Amino acid sequence: MRHSETAPQDTCFIGDIPIDADACHFYRQAMRLLEDAGVPYLVGGAYALQKYTGIARHTGDFDFFMHRHDVDRALEVLGKAGLKTGIPAPHWLAKAYSGELFIDIIFGSGNGLGQVDDEWFEHAHEDEVLGVRVRLCPVEEIIWQKAFIHERNRYDGADIAHLIRARGEQLDWERLLRRFGEHWRVLLAHLILFGFIYPSERDRVPNTVMHTLMDRLQAELRLPTPRERICGGTLLSRHEYLTDIEQWGYKDARLKRS
Repeated sequence: MRHSETAPQDTCFIGDIPIDADACHFYRQAMRLLEDAGVPYLVGGAYALQKYTGIARHTGDFDFFMHRHDVDRALEVLGKAGLKTGIPAPHWLAKAYSGELFIDIIFGSGNGLGQVDDEWFEHAHEDEVLGVRVRLCPVEEIIWQKAFIHERNRYDGADIAHLIRARGEQLDWERLLRRFGEHWRVLLAHLILFGFIYPSERDRVPNTVMHTLMDRLQAELRLPTPRERICGGTLLSRHEYLTDIEQWGYKDARLKRS
């Protein structure tokens, strides 16, 4: 897939929001370098959200998603181009800098639950970002990642509601249910809120999905309350549930599988 620059080099927008020319050049340069080097990537973040929902916002960065095994090669390519690179969070995040500008290279989730795998690429959508033909992260995987972001200063629930409103009828709900797995309560919470936010749009979530999740809830309620004191809040926030595990004696759900 070759680049198609349809906008002048000095014109750069996300929706109708103009982007600083230096930032625009930096993002385009990064896309160009990775593609020319044959490093597979997907575009996510605000740029994917704008394409799927029509909601435009400039967050000051640019998100690439890729397999973990491609990250070192990506950093090598970007580093040879003069960018400063690093892996500040080895289980999910790398970065590349040009002065004060930066891009995020994401290969997992901050809570350690999910990694970018082949299905991200199999179900990606082709579109144009900043005048460049790219592949966008699939909506299902965006919802899966965003559903666990419940920080004090960042909550992505509105993004999920907007994605379901815009794309609910086209979603692969079976795949989405599979992605959440044992953490299906998190998905159910967002879907219940969706019906509250958009009463007239609740049919964008199939009844079969709601019945499946409610049946799971009913089955769970028939079981004895677990004795093990686990705090699942650490899968939603890296900061807000530290008191629970450091002072109140709850086990960190992030360590449950270890």
